[in-house]
Amino acid sequence: MNEKTKLRLEKRYGLSTLKRIGSLLSLMNRLEGESERTKLEGVNRFFNQFRYISDIRLWKQEDYWATRTEFIDKVAGDCEDYSIAKYFTLKQLKIADKRLFLTYAKSLKYKTAHMVVTYFKTKRSIPLILDNYNGKILPATQRKDLKPIYSFNGQELYNAKQKGLGAKIPYGLQKNKKWLNLLDDIKRKKR
Repeated sequence: MNEKTKLRLEKRYGLSTLKRIGSLLSLMNRLEGESERTKLEGVNRFFNQFRYISDIRLWKQEDYWATRTEFIDKVAGDCEDYSIAKYFTLKQLKIADKRLFLTYAKSLKYKTAHMVVTYFKTKRSIPLILDNYNGKILPATQRKDLKPIYSFNGQELYNAKQKGLGAKIPYGLQKNKKWLNLLDDIKRKKR
């Protein structure tokens, strides 16, 4: 991170947040040459240390999708915030977009909507689940507590299944307003 970026982040978020960002960057440097599985585990473990707090309590809004930096600043968030931070960190670690998805699921245990990161070794493989409820990375078929609904990344939106991606939804990303707003927010805050 260059000095100009450090100064901008410290001014906006404070020294504690800058130190947490430094910890993430150190982790990413250590993971750079590692296997994809090791990257998944390291990133999942790093962000799962943060506290779960609902959007209503943290942001005073019903459904706020925080940027990774906002999540790091608060050291807390809800399932979307964990998933977004993990997704963008793994992308920065050069895991291909075609392997990473944000997946909306129904939590059968908590009877609520839930978001996780899914990793597909191949398009037809059973995805691995990175989750803040369960810190263990498991294949989707072993997560009987989750019922997948749809998966998306920067390129595509699919109906989701336990055993791979479902049917691609044409023009699906244009309908995903929260995702598009988040991407705009990230671009705006980089300036």
